[in-house]
Amino acid sequence: MFTTRPELTGDFGMVASTHWLASAAGMSVLERGGNAFDAAVTAGFVLQVAEPHLNGPGGEVPILLWSEAEQRPFVVCGQGVAPAAATIERFTDLGLDVVPGTGLLPATVPGAFGGWMLMLERWGTWSLADVLEPAISYAEHGVPVVERISATIGTVERLFAEDWPTSAATWLPHGRVPEPGSRLTNPVLAATYRRLVAEATSASTTREGQIAAARDAWYRGFVAEEIAQFSAGKAWRDSSGEPHSGLLTGDDLAGWTATVEEPLTFDYHGHTVCKTGPWGQGPVFLQQLALLSGFDLSGMGHLSPDYVHTVIESAKLAFADREAWYGDPAFSDVPMAGLLSEAYNAERRALVGADASYGLRPGAPDGRAPRLPDLPGPGTVSHAPGVSRTRRTAGVGEPTVGEPTVSGDGRVRGDTCHVDVVDRHGNMVSATPSGGWLQSSPTIPSLGFCLGTRGQMFWLQDGLPASLRPGARPRTTLSPSFALRDGRPWLAFGTPGGDQQDQWSLSFFLSVVHGGLGLQEAVDAPMFHSEHFPSSFFPRGSLPGVLHIEERADPALVSELRRRGHQVEVQGPWSLGRLSAVARDTAPGGFLHAAANPRGAQGYAVGR
Repeated sequence: MFTTRPELTGDFGMVASTHWLASAAGMSVLERGGNAFDAAVTAGFVLQVAEPHLNGPGGEVPILLWSEAEQRPFVVCGQGVAPAAATIERFTDLGLDVVPGTGLLPATVPGAFGGWMLMLERWGTWSLADVLEPAISYAEHGVPVVERISATIGTVERLFAEDWPTSAATWLPHGRVPEPGSRLTNPVLAATYRRLVAEATSASTTREGQIAAARDAWYRGFVAEEIAQFSAGKAWRDSSGEPHSGLLTGDDLAGWTATVEEPLTFDYHGHTVCKTGPWGQGPVFLQQLALLSGFDLSGMGHLSPDYVHTVIESAKLAFADREAWYGDPAFSDVPMAGLLSEAYNAERRALVGADASYGLRPGAPDGRAPRLPDLPGPGTVSHAPGVSRTRRTAGVGEPTVGEPTVSGDGRVRGDTCHVDVVDRHGNMVSATPSGGWLQSSPTIPSLGFCLGTRGQMFWLQDGLPASLRPGARPRTTLSPSFALRDGRPWLAFGTPGGDQQDQWSLSFFLSVVHGGLGLQEAVDAPMFHSEHFPSSFFPRGSLPGVLHIEERADPALVSELRRRGHQVEVQGPWSLGRLSAVARDTAPGGFLHAAANPRGAQGYAVGR
C-alpha cells in the first residue's frame, strides 16, 4: 500500500509529533543520552514556540507513559482547575448562560508547566536548563511561520488591534500579520524561561532541587504574581461581546499541583488500551472498544459500509455517555466500572441498528438515571441576552478539520499538539499539550504568553458531572493513548482535534488491529468522524446525524452511508486527523517504529 512517507524502523529511539522542530529537538535529546521523558519534555516546550496557535505555556497537558524500570504505565495530570471564585452564580450574575470561549473568564490554573516538570522530576534525567534550552533559543531567535500561524493571526488581527493591544505587540510584528515562511520571535517568553532557569540554578545545586524551585517560581513566585495581577486588572473583551476581568488568583496557582494517577484500561483483542480518567474524555475510547468488542469488524472488512456505520453508531452511544456521566471524579461519582461492564455494553450494543440514529441516547449504568445538560438546539448556539451571534462566536473553539483555525461561521478555533517518544531502554510517552493558544486570551505582556480557556468546557448548570465548581478540573477533550499487546508495552499514539481525538485515534487503532495496516498506512488511511453529539467548545452546538469523511474514501461507501440515513459531508482529501505514533515490537529483539501525519505539512517523525 502506498504511504505518504516511510514508516520509520530502528532500535535506538523514535520521536513523532505535530511539528518537525519539536520532533528534531526531542531526537537530539535521545542522541545526547537523554531518555524518552527528557525528550518529550524538551519537545513539549518547543511546541509552545513552534505552534503557538495550537498550545502555549498557559495551557495544559495530560500524559500517558510507560516506565521500563517500574514495568507499568502511569498518567500525569497536567490539567489545571477552576479558580475558587469561579462559581455558576458568578457567571449567571454576569448574564452568561455558557462560559465564554475567549478572554480571562474561562482561565483555569495553567497546568502544562507542572505536568512537564512532574514527569521530568520523577522519570527524567536532564536538568531544567537543558530541556528548556531549545525552546528558549527558538523563542529568542525565531521559528519559521507556518501557513496556519499566519492564517490564525490574520483572523484575529482586528481583535488584537482594537481590543487586545498586548497580543498585537506580540503577534503582529511591525504591525502586520507575519507572512508564511517569515521568522517569528517571542523574546519576552525567552526571558521568562531564562529567569526561571536563573532562579532555579541559584536556589539549588541538584537537578531535583532546581526543578522544584522552578515549579515554585511558576506557581508561587514571579510567574504566579504576574498572572494574578493581569487577571485582576483590566477587563478585556471576550466572546460574550463584553469586557471582563479574570477570576484566577495567586492562591489558585499556589494551591494546585500536577498529579500521577493510574490509567483506566480495557482489554480488546489481545491489547490493553490505557487512557486518562473521566476528567478527560479518554474513557470514551474504551467505551467504544467495549461496544465494538461484540461486532466482527475484521469480518466486515476495513472501511466497508458495515464497518464505518458500526463504528459511527457506537461512537454516538459512547459520546452520549460522555455528556451524561463524565466529570472530575474528585467532585462527581462517575460509574466507570458500570460503563465498561460487559452486561451494560451488551444492552447498549443492541441499540446499533441498520440505519443512522439521530437521538442522543445515554445509558443507565448500575440502574442510575442519566442526566444531560440543557443543550442548545441542533446546529445552533446559545446566546447571552443582548449579545449578537457575530460577537458571540468570534475567537472560540477547537478545529476538527485540517483547514486552519477559521470555521464557516467566522469563529477562530484553537487546536492542540501531540508528541510520542520511545527510547532504546523501552520507555514510552504519549502527550497531548494544548490550550493557551495565542488567539485565546490577551497576552500577558510581562510573560510573553496568554492564559488558557479550558473553563469553557464546564456547564453553567447545577448537578451535572461537568458542572462548574471551584477547584474542579474541566472535562477536557485532551486524550493521549497508550496500548499494550499481550501485556507488553506496544504503542503510544494520539492526535489533536478536540471532540474528534477519540474518534480519529480509535480509527487509527482499529486500522492496525482489524485492518492489518502498518503505523504509517493507518495514519494515511481515509479518516471519518461523527459530529452528532454536543461540542465541548463554546457555543456547544451539535449536528445530529452528520458524518464527516475524507473524499479519498470510496464513493460507493459514501453513497451507502447516505442510504442508511447518515448526513455525510465529504471533506478535503487530507483534512481529518493529525495522528502520530511510536511503537515497540513486543517480541524479543524487535524494532522500534514511528509514523507521523502528512496533513497540514507539519507533522514529522524522526528516529534510527
